[in-house]
Amino acid sequence: MTENTDTDSIQNMTLDELREEIEDIDRGIVELIARRTYVADAVAQVKAEKGLPTTDESQEERVMERAGDNADHFEVDSNLVKAIFRLLIEINKAEQRQSR
Repeated sequence: MTENTDTDSIQNMTLDELREEIEDIDRGIVELIARRTYVADAVAQVKAEKGLPTTDESQEERVMERAGDNADHFEVDSNLVKAIFRLLIEINKAEQRQSR
């Protein structure tokens, strides 16, 4: 589908259909967060095995830059996306510290 077709079809949806669409999207977001957390846990295990520190500021900077680039690509507020990613990173770091 083209972007215009997506926009047109969304504009023709009822309120209940729109809410159902948001519910499906929310479910997908939670699934992706769960996948990201699982992989971050694996990263934490590798760091622990190799005696590496929990925090890697250069990697965090790369993640934030990538988040900003993706936000720009999808025309979403970059500050909002970066705030979400900062929260995800902080949660993962807290979990890594607790597991050590």
